[in-house]
Amino acid sequence: MRKTQCILFLTIAAAFSAAAADDTGARLERATAVLNALTEPGHGIRPEQIASADCIAVIPGFKKGAAVVGVGYGRGFVSCRNGGRWSAPGAITLESGSLGVQFGGEKIDIVILSMDQERRPKLLSDRFTIGSDASAAWGNGKSAHEDPNAKILFFGHTSGAFAGFGLDGATLKPDHSSNKVLYGKTLNNKEIVEDGAETPAAAEAFVANLARESGR
Repeated sequence: MRKTQCILFLTIAAAFSAAAADDTGARLERATAVLNALTEPGHGIRPEQIASADCIAVIPGFKKGAAVVGVGYGRGFVSCRNGGRWSAPGAITLESGSLGVQFGGEKIDIVILSMDQERRPKLLSDRFTIGSDASAAWGNGKSAHEDPNAKILFFGHTSGAFAGFGLDGATLKPDHSSNKVLYGKTLNNKEIVEDGAETPAAAEAFVANLARESGR
């Protein structure tokens, strides 16, 4: 049963990825708009939360599937603080899988705040798994375990309302194809974020928005 679930998850995730022709520039624009929306007063993220974050990831249009095994897949970007500035963004994917019938066809805009700098090396690694690498909570709703000490905060909205899914087992991974589009060569997220990669023109608005929102 477990093997069947894994195969189903991988098949659907691959289909999502293949269906989205590499629209990296357009996704950066959507990520900037999502961050703008979710940092508006009363829309989820409080100014003190974003001001305290070490890293911020934005996944616009995360897709939830409907099946006996619910799955989800989305592509976005992560940036971290380097001194007094925000780094160039590294591209990421977010994947989730959970048991139980779920509503299908939902698209959720997600912002993730990492509040603990000690989590950064794992966050920028090849695989960061919620539940084993860190506990997480919905910043605008309840987490599966209602962990008041969670250092990873998720914010999710669809059609202007809170939306969520089970966090345990959700994984963040590098999106190597989008990084290659952005930087013209193969770079991992640690090299981009921590080694001072120059922000590409397509990502300047995204980084500038992070700086503006965290400085409020």
